[in-house]
This record gives sequence, C-alpha cells and structure tokens, in this order.
Amino acid sequence: MKRESSQIVIIGILCFLIASSICVQYRSVHTYTTEGKAAVQSMSENKLRDRVLTEQENYNRLYARLQNTQAELEELRKNSAANSGEAKNLEKELSELNKALGYTEVKGKGVIITLRDASEDQINGVADSVVHDWDVLSIVNELFNAGAEAVSVNNQRIISTTAINCAGTVITINNQKVSVPFVIKAIGGDGMYDTVARPYGYYDNLTGRIDAQIEKVDKENGITIPKYAGTRQYKYLQVVE
Repeated sequence: MKRESSQIVIIGILCFLIASSICVQYRSVHTYTTEGKAAVQSMSENKLRDRVLTEQENYNRLYARLQNTQAELEELRKNSAANSGEAKNLEKELSELNKALGYTEVKGKGVIITLRDASEDQINGVADSVVHDWDVLSIVNELFNAGAEAVSVNNQRIISTTAINCAGTVITINNQKVSVPFVIKAIGGDGMYDTVARPYGYYDNLTGRIDAQIEKVDKENGITIPKYAGTRQYKYLQVVE
C-alpha cells in the first residue's frame, strides 16, 4: 500500500513538473511572438516614418527651389520691361493674368468662415457632427457664385483645377492634407456675406450640426490669400491658330 502511495505521489509530482514546463514554454513562445510582432510593427512604422520625413524634406527642398526660380523670373520680367513701353504693357497684362489664375498673393476685403467639428454636447451622430469635404466644397461654391474673386481653405488657394476630397479623418486640397478647423477666406463684395449667411442656406443648415462661424471683414487689406503653390501641366490643351 505504501509502495502504491509512493508511486502515486511520484506520478503526481511528474505531472506537475510536466504541466509547469508546458506553461513556461507557452509563456515563452507567447512572449516571443508578441514581442516579435511588436518589433516588426515598430520597424515598419519607423521605416514609414523615415520615408515620410524624407519625402517631406524632398518636397520642401523642391518647393523652395520653385519659389526662388519664380522670384528670379519675376525680377527678370520687371528688369526687361523697365526700358520698353510695349514690355511694360505686356508685364501688366501678365500680372493681371497671374492674379486671375491664382499665381499671385492677393489682399482685400471679404469674409472669413471657420468650420469646426461639433462639441460633445452638440453631437447627435458621428456622421453629422464632423465637417465633411462636401461641406467645405459647398461653402466654396457659394462664395464663388456670390462673386468671390479669390478663395483659400487653410491657406490652400482654390483655383479651377483644385480638388477637395475626403481622405480618412482629413481632407485633401490641392493634394495637401488639411484638418479642422477649416478656415475659408474669400475676397469680394458685400454680396458674399449676404448670400452665405442667408436663412435656410447651406451655412445656416451647417450651424445646426457643427460649429460654424462667419466674419465680415470690411478693411480693404484685411484678408490676405496666398498664391497657388503647385504647378499646372497641360497635356492635351492646344492653342487654336
């Protein structure tokens, strides 16, 4: 009987040791796997972060080069037009054309509209509580329809080829990501304010679900809108002779 009891104790001890060994191995494998996944994810994030920083540096360098080249070109145009009446007229026409196309920084009176997501006490639903790309686009279209001569959103100049699209939690304008608050600046006459702020208009409906504010600026140099920072390429456009 004692012999059988001893065997049972020995078998029990062996089972405990085996179970303990299995648990230790499982924890080791689990820890290794988790840490391995975390390490791989961290490496991937670091590589992506480094690539984004590299691309941003390349963009900043190329953009600075573009700015310098444009400044040199502007100086050459002015110098060449200084001693020629015909050249002066051409320079004036080119300046007006660049202003209309959005290639020149401009200032004037107008309106400033700021759009923010709804606060927590205003939220009725996630979809209705945030500013969407079509909200920004609708306000921009109303401003142009009301006679706006220049419009920008978060310092992105709106021109004829500008696209305003949703990109996850942000909006892309001129292929640049912008986020709330969206500050829409427009230069033009008093009709813009009256059109946008009218009762039951798009802006009026926005104020019921998000935080929207409109400010009228009467000073002639109260609003500054930057020039379009990108480049435009024409692949299919041809001049009719």
